[in-house]
Parts: sequence; C-alpha cells; structure tokens
Amino acid sequence: MRSALIWLVRLCSLAAWVAAAVACVWLLGATAMARPWHQPFVWGAVAVGCAVTRVVALWVLRGEPKADGFTDEFWVRLRTGALWALVAFSSAVLAAALLTSSNAGGKLDALRDAGAEVSTATVMERQSTREELSDGVVKGYASRLVVSVPGGAERLTVRGAYTYEKPGKGTEVDVLWARSDPGLGGYVNESKDLPTLAGNRWKAFQDDELGTGSLIAFIVVALIGTVLTPVFTFVPDADGLQEVAWSAPFQTARTALAVLVFWGWSPLMLGSQPSVPQTLVAVGGFCLILLGYVLTSLRGFD
Repeated sequence: MRSALIWLVRLCSLAAWVAAAVACVWLLGATAMARPWHQPFVWGAVAVGCAVTRVVALWVLRGEPKADGFTDEFWVRLRTGALWALVAFSSAVLAAALLTSSNAGGKLDALRDAGAEVSTATVMERQSTREELSDGVVKGYASRLVVSVPGGAERLTVRGAYTYEKPGKGTEVDVLWARSDPGLGGYVNESKDLPTLAGNRWKAFQDDELGTGSLIAFIVVALIGTVLTPVFTFVPDADGLQEVAWSAPFQTARTALAVLVFWGWSPLMLGSQPSVPQTLVAVGGFCLILLGYVLTSLRGFD
C-alpha cells in the first residue's frame, strides 16, 4: 500500500508538471484568439487535479519514502531544478498574457464569429474624438468614426477607434469588420495586429505594441525566475529539499496556491465576467507564484 502511494505521488508530480507546462504554452499564444480558450483551461484543470491527488496521497503517507534510486542527491536536485524552471516559465507567461489579451468587450469575438476580415477603409466622418494620455503625454486618439470600405460597406460605424494620429475625413485606416454583418460595425486599433486577431490564430507575441510589451514582461519575469532557480536548487542541502518535497503541509500550501491562480484565471480563459477577487488574483498571479514558492522553499535552507 505504501509503495503504491509513493508511486502515485511521483506519477502525479510528473503529470502535473507536464500538464502545467502545456497549459502555459497554450496560454502564451491563446491571447490572440477568441475566447473561450479551452486548451489552456483543460490542461490547467488536469494539472490542478493531479496536484490535489498528490497532496491527498502525501497526507496519507505522512513521511518520506525509503532510500531508493529516486532519493539520491542527483534526482533530488534534478527534480527541484525542473520544478523551479516551471515556476519561472509559468510566472513569465502569466505576466505576458495579461498584456496581450485581445478581448474588446464582446464586439471582437462577435466580429470573428461573423467571419471578420481586415480591409483598408477611408474615413468619411469623424463624429467625436478624445486624446489618450499617458503621464500627461498624448499617446493616441480614441474616435467615433464612419468609414467606407472599398467593395464593401459604404458607411461602417466604428466606435472607440484607436489611432496614433488624429483621424480626419479622407484618412485611411485598417478596419476589422464582417462582410456578412456590417451592422456589427468595425474595429480599429493601430496598437494591435489586426490580421492575427481576424484569423483567430495562436501567436505567442503579436506584431504590435502590446506584443512588444508582453515580450519585455516575459523576459523580465523569466530572468527573475532564472536567477532563483539555481539558488533554490543547489544552495539548500539535498536532505532539506527532499523533506520539503514530501512534506504534506508545504505541498498543500503550494497546491492551494495553484488552485487559487487557476480559479482567478478561469473566467478570463472561458470568456466570463470575473469577480473582483478573481481579477486581483489574475493580475497578481505571477507574483503569487514566485513569492509562494520562495516562502515554501526556505525550509530547505535549515
């Protein structure tokens, strides 16, 4: 019975690691696609389920396994390094994904459902406009426009059109619109990669302003995780690492953290409206993971 539980813990650890890694890879590029994002949600659910099963088995075991081929220092440090590599990667993905969400209310998804395409349109009328400021500097303009699409809609309404320069009559803009339903209006945003959004294609870092920002966020957070990985893999004593890995209380805390982050991100992946607590968890998810694993790894230094 004990031997079976030990192997259950090990297999659940491996399955959770793989599922979490796949979920993060999907999430990194799914933000260019219409919701719901089923793939990262399903893989995330598998990872959480395996983690919970592992914790239950650890509470039943109440102790470390006897010495075998998987308890020597090499395997302990390899396992710890793999875990921290996943922590670094997943934290970086969550930070990047926050900046590249393509959701523009329900309008963008409605356009894609109706067969959206990108066309170069001509502004026929600017009904209103306002400056978009950042630290007191004008970064762009949000306007309500009426545009004409050659070979398509003669008068297409675009609300909240974002452009770097103030549009006027005769200005050409790229617009995302649905030929089958012009009544949906159009979508104009010069800071986003409209062809990628129209094609509903998986793309890790879009060719636009937000894509650049998400890449920078990914690199910065990944570097922090990369620095922490060798510290928590090679500095602590191997016995301390083994104790933490098989400690039911410590692993329960880590699993609760994973469940919390998955709960916070679930509405964003499924396209539903998140609650305020879920929004806070989603925004701070990458910090929660890094800090949570740092705090639960300090025991290994004793």
